[in-house]
Amino acid sequence: MLYLSLILNIAVLIPVCTGIALNLGWVVKSYGGPTQARGILLSIYLAIGLASLGLLFYPDPKMIAALLMVQVIYKLLTPLTVGTVNNPVVISNILIAAFHSITLVAIYRNISQ
Repeated sequence: MLYLSLILNIAVLIPVCTGIALNLGWVVKSYGGPTQARGILLSIYLAIGLASLGLLFYPDPKMIAALLMVQVIYKLLTPLTVGTVNNPVVISNILIAAFHSITLVAIYRNISQ
């Protein structure tokens, strides 16, 4: 599960970061037009992607758990901060948070044994 969550991060973030950087149409529709705030979001996404890539090669369950926990929290907060669940980013965030939550439970079970 550790590797699946990290691969999921990378698989999602490559097209998302590319789309934001290139200001593709689906990005404007989902994230809004180019702003400094969207640039900050891109830097956060790049950091998560690079951390995920690094952890694929140097897996440390506690570090992976910390990364995934931060992601689960922010992803589950997006419906509240965006004000809707009818946004493709919010929907994907909820689904990814559910997947990462399963990984976190698996990590906890392995660490606590």
